[in-house]
Amino acid sequence: MNGFMNWLDARFPATKMWKEHLSEYYAPKNFNFWYFFGSLALLVLVLQIVTGIFLTMHYKPDAALAFASVEYIMRDVEWGWLIRYLHSTGASAFFVVVYLHMFRGLMYGSYKQPRELVWIFGMLIYLVLMAEAFMGYLLPWGQMSYWGAQVIISLFGAVPFIGEQLALWIRGDFVVADATLNRFFAFHVIAMPLVLLGLVVAHIIALHEVGSNNPDGVEIKKNKDANGKPVDGIPFHPYYTVKDIVGVIVFLFLFSLILFYAPEGGGWFLEHANFVPADPLKTPEHIAPVWYFTPFYAILRAVPSINNSSFPGVVAMGLSIVFLFLLPWLDRSPVRSLRYRGPYFKIALVLFIVSFLVLAFWVRNLRQLYTHYLHRYSLLFILHSLSSCQSIQN
Repeated sequence: MNGFMNWLDARFPATKMWKEHLSEYYAPKNFNFWYFFGSLALLVLVLQIVTGIFLTMHYKPDAALAFASVEYIMRDVEWGWLIRYLHSTGASAFFVVVYLHMFRGLMYGSYKQPRELVWIFGMLIYLVLMAEAFMGYLLPWGQMSYWGAQVIISLFGAVPFIGEQLALWIRGDFVVADATLNRFFAFHVIAMPLVLLGLVVAHIIALHEVGSNNPDGVEIKKNKDANGKPVDGIPFHPYYTVKDIVGVIVFLFLFSLILFYAPEGGGWFLEHANFVPADPLKTPEHIAPVWYFTPFYAILRAVPSINNSSFPGVVAMGLSIVFLFLLPWLDRSPVRSLRYRGPYFKIALVLFIVSFLVLAFWVRNLRQLYTHYLHRYSLLFILHSLSSCQSIQN
């Protein structure tokens, strides 16, 4: 084995990479629960790639065959239902761990100097992940997939001057059709995963270059011993690799519960309308994106249109992401961690999270709740009105 490793190291820096990124990469001693989600995001990424490879073996990127091929995977392919649910539920799990990972960065100021580039790479990963999820959402070719894509792509038509041509270029046709499905399949399976993997590697390299942040916001590289090792740090391996295994086990336990008992998530992970083949002549009663897009869609719907153009809403939706990119320069406080920030920052962070959750709930449920209670109480209102008229007449 030593001879083989010597031969390999002479041609490829395997041992050097192992030391730099694991065994001799010093991380802070005070990592807590919130530091599980970076490794969990990497785990779910691998899960999505592996299950996606198996799904492409049976999926047909054709408007006439796509929905039937998904049903074939679910019903006839051996363990196909498990692979499909692993992929669809894994998409939601991916966004759960990514959102929690981003929230940890906001709490502990992981976007501040010298980690601005780490944050920028992370935000680029988030953007590519949204594009990847949106393109994959069209592939089952169900009702919600079709009409959701129709609505989202039409937003690009609101861009002044180039909007119509841009929407036409994205669709590949004047409506969402077979050409759209084919190009979305190509981007979802090949282009976006390659970009995503490259950004993940860049994100990790940038992180290991400047070192990890910690809940106290103290730079461990500033206090080293005689051997040049951080006094307040410990090697990532074996200490945090073992700790991450605990997080992986807990995550897989919870993920398995959802996977085997509620893979559709009550309509949040897989909408009920998506089990109906796409019909361009029949619009679903409620068109809303998947839960991880709903806060941005709510911003779009909340901003009034001008001259029947939704461009102001598109701008507001885009700015909500742009401001996250600019966060390292917008937050000028020298204090990193939430533990030592003043009350204004804590209140602002709580309001941000509440706003995110309320916007997500509004798009998914408010219209359904309104319709539900309107149907329930409309008859009572009519009867009450009639009885009032009868009383006045008497």
